Amino acid sequence: MVARRDQTTDPVLLEGLLQARRGTAFFARKLNELTDAELDGASLLPGWTRRHVVAHVGYNARAIARLVEWAATGVETPMYPSVEVRNHEIDFGATLSPIALRNLFDHSAVHLNVEWRDLAADSWHHKVKTVQGRVVPAEETVWMRTREVWVHAVDLDNGASFADIPAPVLARLLKDITGAWKTRGTDKDLVVEVTDQPAALMFGDTAAVSPLEIRGSLADIACWAAGRGAAGVLARSGGKSVSPAPPAPEWI
Repeated sequence: MVARRDQTTDPVLLEGLLQARRGTAFFARKLNELTDAELDGASLLPGWTRRHVVAHVGYNARAIARLVEWAATGVETPMYPSVEVRNHEIDFGATLSPIALRNLFDHSAVHLNVEWRDLAADSWHHKVKTVQGRVVPAEETVWMRTREVWVHAVDLDNGASFADIPAPVLARLLKDITGAWKTRGTDKDLVVEVTDQPAALMFGDTAAVSPLEIRGSLADIACWAAGRGAAGVLARSGGKSVSPAPPAPEWI
């Protein structure tokens, strides 16, 4: 039998698919390290157990697969009927038995991967709409999923950290977050500097006269910016150290 391959030959898109698939495998590994009883434990997300995280990641794969189907068929297929339905789905999923919850993740991940694999090369440019109302090309679904699996693997809180996330994923995540701050104007008087890259990366209100400066490695800065803690991050304001570093502005 001849192996079935991705229909796209776009090298950038193929690299994105690789990162998404690696992230899915990483999430699966962290999930499989948890016992059934440990699924009841708290995640890094306030108010969510690990069960909620797994349910969310599973249903997210189904939702993104609906967008890929939309791109393939031209028939509008929203991610969710509403945000309320999405939230109810996650709460329901968190009540599933451990085996059903694990199967939800496994089967939904396979389904999404097949939808991506079989999407015709020219269909990747077809427009779809996210649950937030953004109209994007179908290729954006790859990044949407990449962000979910890598970050939520950390949220399972059983040993994964932002240092495990590939640098290209961290850099794009940080660009997304700081872009959201800029759009909302919540980065006023805030300058963020990544110090461990070949060329220092600067984000935020770089024209501020007396900014709050946040400095650290790419992994530590991304972790802080995503609201997952300030370990390893240094903060200064008015020439003086600030400890602990203030929390980052909200981005979602």
